Amino acid sequence: MAQDQLSPGQTTMSDILRRHRVAALLGAALIISPFVISFAQSAGNTVPTTQTPVAGITAPNGSFAPIVAADKPAVVTVTTVMKAQPESTDDGMPLGNSPFDDYFRQFFGDKGRAAPRTPPQEQAQRAEALGSGFIVASDGTIVTNNHVIDGASSIKVTLDDGTELPATLVGRDAKNDLAVLKIKAGKSLPTVKWGDSDKLMTGDQVLAIGNPFGIGTTVTAGIVSARGRDLHSGPFDDFIQIDAPINHGNSGGPLVDVNGNVVGINAAIYSPNGGSVGVGFAIPSDQAQKVVAKLMKDGSIQYGYLGVEIQPVTPDVASAIGLDHAGGALVSQVNDGSPAAGAGVQTGDVITSFAGQDVKDPKDLSRAVANVAPGARETLVVWRKGRAVQISVAVGRNTDDVKTASADDGSGTPSAEQGSRLPAIGLGLMDITPDIREQMNLADNQHGAMVASVNPDKAAAASGIQAGDIIVAVNQVPVKSARQVTQAIAQAGKSGRKSVLLLVERDGSQIYVAVPFANG
Repeated sequence: MAQDQLSPGQTTMSDILRRHRVAALLGAALIISPFVISFAQSAGNTVPTTQTPVAGITAPNGSFAPIVAADKPAVVTVTTVMKAQPESTDDGMPLGNSPFDDYFRQFFGDKGRAAPRTPPQEQAQRAEALGSGFIVASDGTIVTNNHVIDGASSIKVTLDDGTELPATLVGRDAKNDLAVLKIKAGKSLPTVKWGDSDKLMTGDQVLAIGNPFGIGTTVTAGIVSARGRDLHSGPFDDFIQIDAPINHGNSGGPLVDVNGNVVGINAAIYSPNGGSVGVGFAIPSDQAQKVVAKLMKDGSIQYGYLGVEIQPVTPDVASAIGLDHAGGALVSQVNDGSPAAGAGVQTGDVITSFAGQDVKDPKDLSRAVANVAPGARETLVVWRKGRAVQISVAVGRNTDDVKTASADDGSGTPSAEQGSRLPAIGLGLMDITPDIREQMNLADNQHGAMVASVNPDKAAAASGIQAGDIIVAVNQVPVKSARQVTQAIAQAGKSGRKSVLLLVERDGSQIYVAVPFANG
């Protein structure tokens, strides 16, 4: 579903990450070659375990040794074998010495670039990449990250006692970056128990266990630094941020609480230098456990699909449409032929509830819909023209080639000539003439008003309106001309509302923008 899109001017995690490096832990993990070492649902199912949780370990001397003694035997090293091919970026800089660099470019963009690659003449055609994992069932069922095994030609697991065993892939889910492996040890294996990540609070103590840099199983301690981090790496981002040191190779290893239960799967680090700087990220166990249960049962996951483009409801948007709070997911576009279109969802609706669950933001809706089995019929509650409306929708199946949502990137568009003025918010508008339609390559049925100019000192510019945008609705009422836009904005101002809600079309996508009158 949709990636979060915040109003212009807000600082997001993405903004911060542009200035530093975020790396998936294995992808920048240890790569071993003969010549060189370089570092770079069904719903409700539970995973069977045999491990009894360590009850409230708080040793008098503050030692975590009892937790480590209980959990370490169930932590494994995952070794994957693949072909490593040299390649360079467009700027001529070599990529990291990892077979998963393509994954990082997809997962984190250029921010996920690993350490420099060894010269091609020194690089072997076959390489081994090391990650971590943990045993969740005594029959040899293991959980790790998807990027640990992605692209592997063979997988090997090394147990804590040094035993090496071949592993088979049970199933994997790229969207959640999780995978399930299976080994045959010929005996009952030690396990760890799932914990409740929802009960984690900022400041709680945690331990990270894994095999950093391939040096052997290592334990580090820290606290939960934050919850709900969105790295914009996938549709279900809800990372736990921790300060327990984790490094390349920790990927897929467990994050455990003071009871010795798994509350997260270590997946990424934030680093300007490739090493741990005390900012790591783990997938919450409550999210992972559901995915793992599905993979154990079916080997794959089918996600629910609505077919809407959504964006956050800011205070200005809420004020413009008469909502008493800034919450829900604002529908900026309904995809043709989608389940949402068939059910009667409309552009401008704010989805406030899905399947009986409150929707606080677009991510809430994305996760809720994804967790519903395709074909199930659920109830949507939407805020439409000042009242709540219930809609029954048959959830579809989400596939990678289905466009479920998009977020406008704020890129510029060609400016048009000067038109009629709206001094209050700083817009110059003009009608869509045949010449403009041809110059802008607009469809014959395209209606609205072209933004000819934007006063940089007024509210429209601060809200993100750009020259070349097409305003197609004002306060959820379609408009066909510059005059209609002007009249609708004036009427909104007279009504006493603090802002006006514009539906803007830009580069083929639609987005709602709330423009406050107070700044105009």
